[in-house]
Amino acid sequence: VQLVESGGGVVQAGGSLRLSCAASGGTFNRYGWFRQAPGKEREFVADISWNGGNTDYVDSVKGRFTISRDRTKNTQYLQMNSLKPEDTAVYYCAVTSTWSIKKVVDYWGQGTQVTVSS
Repeated sequence: VQLVESGGGVVQAGGSLRLSCAASGGTFNRYGWFRQAPGKEREFVADISWNGGNTDYVDSVKGRFTISRDRTKNTQYLQMNSLKPEDTAVYYCAVTSTWSIKKVVDYWGQGTQVTVSS
């Protein structure tokens, strides 16, 4: 299984970015995104069920970030709007064969840097 991320970069506060994560070699129950800021632990950001019917977000991104998945391409996305400097982090995509990606991650992407300047 391989997860290949793309879409990170530098953006001004209030701007937008879209992250992509293409999965190959398997399908899973839930697909998600985590992030890790310097000096902080990796935290859950959002996840989506395999059929797109159920999503979950950390409170700090609700209303600003949207997770989606294209089943035909086995690719997940994270649309990030109204970005804030505190969103600066390395973002990792993840997948799990369980029903809780917060508890079990089977595979991680390589990470992509998102930097939001004030």
